[in-house]
Amino acid sequence: MSEASKAPRAAAEALVAAYYAAFNARDRAGMYALLADDLVHDVNQGMRRVGLAEFRAFMAQMDAAYDERLEEVVVMADATGRRAAAEFMVVGRYLRTEEGLPEATGQAYRLPAGAFLEIARGKITRITTYYNLRDWIRQVRGPAS
Repeated sequence: MSEASKAPRAAAEALVAAYYAAFNARDRAGMYALLADDLVHDVNQGMRRVGLAEFRAFMAQMDAAYDERLEEVVVMADATGRRAAAEFMVVGRYLRTEEGLPEATGQAYRLPAGAFLEIARGKITRITTYYNLRDWIRQVRGPAS
């Protein structure tokens, strides 16, 4: 494979890696700078949100209820640089009770997750995240459940 044909893949992988590095640094402005204004965000077992404003609202809610860090991040992209995927381990604490979920008491969890992303014009245009919600619920409920 020539260096020129590697360029789109490498650029996509670098963009996605920078996005997750900003997440871990809690650099929300840095994250948002990598996203398209018309971002499509699909949350595991949740509704689709469209637009950067919707994503910002989602992140504000998440930051209030969870303290999370992503570990073991692996990023892959196709040769065109238009599609990427990331696999990671979510390591966090559940801080504030979310509607329909168990009561939050600062429980720790460690959860494998993944995301599919689309890229256009040098920005991330779609993020679709998947994880095992039942496993997360089992972890935050504790061994007695």
